[in-house]
Amino acid sequence: MRNTLGLLLLGLTTMLTAQQQLFNGKDLTGWEAYGTEKWYVEDGLLISESGPDKQYGYLCTTESYDNFVLTLEFLQEANGNSGIFFRSAVEGTKVQGWQVEVAPPDKHTGGIYESYGRGWLIKPEQKGEAALLPNAWNSLKIKVRGPRVTTWLNGKRMVKIKDEKIGAGEGGICLQIHDGGGIRVKWKDLQLKPL
Repeated sequence: MRNTLGLLLLGLTTMLTAQQQLFNGKDLTGWEAYGTEKWYVEDGLLISESGPDKQYGYLCTTESYDNFVLTLEFLQEANGNSGIFFRSAVEGTKVQGWQVEVAPPDKHTGGIYESYGRGWLIKPEQKGEAALLPNAWNSLKIKVRGPRVTTWLNGKRMVKIKDEKIGAGEGGICLQIHDGGGIRVKWKDLQLKPL
């Protein structure tokens, strides 16, 4: 009986901590778009690009996520100013939450920005900016646990922060298109492991 119960608990723990694919490579199931910017699937990739209004746009998970490790890959084409929001919510095209920056070279990819609030909370050190590979696929890892957030770009740790306001935050994960137009970013392998 104890063995059976132990195996059931182990199986449940494994299920709860197993990685989840946030993007299925076929369509936008599990996501909701905000704004007029373009989000679509092409050749198994999630594509984001500026729309006719050249405004902010968001593609957000329909589920909320609290503590997790998120890994993904992105390829910036043209102007790649974008980002990944966590514990965030969107109303219209106004987002409340925290963004891990995805931007062109020397624009702080991997740093953490609080929209409609305190602005930049932490930027990577200047030497860390070189971790971004222009015109190539980049891997990003984001670990969020309580008030602590750590980011890695192509295996290099970019920032580490402890912030009580982040610790109290709730919401989903959102991909962003910055305003201004001319932006195109490809995404793939979005995997989340709950903690």
